[in-house]
Amino acid sequence: MSEAHNEHESLIKTPKQLIAAVIAGFLVPIVIIVLLVNYVGNNALTGAGSSAMTEKAIAERIAPVAKVEIKDANAPRVYQTGEQLYKAVCAACHAAGTAGAPKVGSADWAPRIAQGYDEMLKIALAGKGAMPARGGTSPDDVTDYEIGRAIVYMANASGGKLQEPAQPAQPASGAVAAAPASGAAPAADAGSAAAAAAAMASLKTAAPAAASAGSNLDAGKKLYDTVCMACHAAGVMNAPKFGDKAAWAPRIATGIDTLHNAALKGLNAMPPKGGAANASDDDVKAAVDYMVSAAK
Repeated sequence: MSEAHNEHESLIKTPKQLIAAVIAGFLVPIVIIVLLVNYVGNNALTGAGSSAMTEKAIAERIAPVAKVEIKDANAPRVYQTGEQLYKAVCAACHAAGTAGAPKVGSADWAPRIAQGYDEMLKIALAGKGAMPARGGTSPDDVTDYEIGRAIVYMANASGGKLQEPAQPAQPASGAVAAAPASGAAPAADAGSAAAAAAAMASLKTAAPAAASAGSNLDAGKKLYDTVCMACHAAGVMNAPKFGDKAAWAPRIATGIDTLHNAALKGLNAMPPKGGAANASDDDVKAAVDYMVSAAK
């Protein structure tokens, strides 16, 4: 009888144990509820009410594929400063001294400065070692004058005292060398027609082609040609070479979001955005998409 009685004896034997049991009975369910709420709130929602239905996400989905940009064909060209071109293009290699490029602010520039501005410009335009011609830029986008300004900026930031190159002469604005034919519209109308024709030509070149798989491959190609090409064209510093399917396959397998994040935040020798600090996130992602499409 004694053993049977002990088996059914309550675990709560004192008033303190009873109070502790009551408090635990209230607190434990509350803690469990709070943990469940945090778990649900910190997970990405799917379906109705998900982040895909936010105003920003909806605006991105319905945004037009092409943008129309009207430019005055007779307006004087605005040139980039040396610092602007350095940050947009040259910093990809010269900020960290990638692939033997002379690091800005270091003594690496001393022997180059001693060669003189003309020799440095000649090397920059023709390319040398891992650096492609013009640093990978296109003559249509970056002039020789702008490249010269970037050289002066980097050299002077590294102990040089070079003078800025002379700015090229701007073409006369509004000059239309067209005489009206007999019975044609007045000169003012002819000038308006010429301006309209120039505007239409500008529209054709400004509107990008339709995006592939939701990304603007034209913008991606442009950024690749001006920045990414410096390393990816030749596979500098283990960068996956453009069009090399074997090199890109394991990277593509990680997913496009992983590739986008690596390009935006930087990875190993590659700086954030490939050194193109002025490039938008969308353009950087488009450049990744362009290189991935070429490796499939």
